[in-house]
Amino acid sequence: MDILAALGLAGLLLIKEAGVPIPIPGDLLVIGAGVATAGQPLAALTMLLVILVAGYAGGSIQFALARGALRRPLIALLTRFGVGVARIEALAERLRRGGARGVAVARATPGVRVPAIAASGVAGLPMRSFGPGLVAGNTIFVGGHFLLGFVVGLPAVALIQSAAPLLAVAAFVALAVLGAVGWLIVRRRRRGGAPAAAGDAGGTDYTAWADAACPACVTVALVRRQ
Repeated sequence: MDILAALGLAGLLLIKEAGVPIPIPGDLLVIGAGVATAGQPLAALTMLLVILVAGYAGGSIQFALARGALRRPLIALLTRFGVGVARIEALAERLRRGGARGVAVARATPGVRVPAIAASGVAGLPMRSFGPGLVAGNTIFVGGHFLLGFVVGLPAVALIQSAAPLLAVAAFVALAVLGAVGWLIVRRRRRGGAPAAAGDAGGTDYTAWADAACPACVTVALVRRQ
């Protein structure tokens, strides 16, 4: 991965973490960065640090906005993409009780990590609690996804290079189907078989789609469902 690509990816992730709901799953971008740097330990470490710093910066920006004058517009924007007001308020109450540890757990947990930053702002957490929690949670979640891409990178690239075009198309279709199934699993788990709560977006939940695009997130959703 060259410098321009790395900076472009970091910029995109910074914007997403700042609260702009760009319809590209950040988890897949991180995994892709791990794949792109597979077999290059120094490049991988550099890329991971750049991604982490971008996430810390973007998350801090969103937190400041959620606590300040743009609190209502930011929450309204998140609501349009499936993160309901009731969900944000409920998470905010949990974060008030949990402090830095609560933020870290939320940011490392699929399904709640997207609204966790806005909820921290709504909860009025001090930066001394939010900052360490953001760093810890992002490092665990992003680092884990990057490591996944780094580990499977070389075998995956070798398979793609040796596979026939038809096999590559079949693999793409299979992944698309898996993503759709994962989306349904995450959606059903969140709704619990009951109608969506007031303020939630139900079937248009952008965060459910983002989680479904992440293999690790689908796995967690399945385990927690048992």
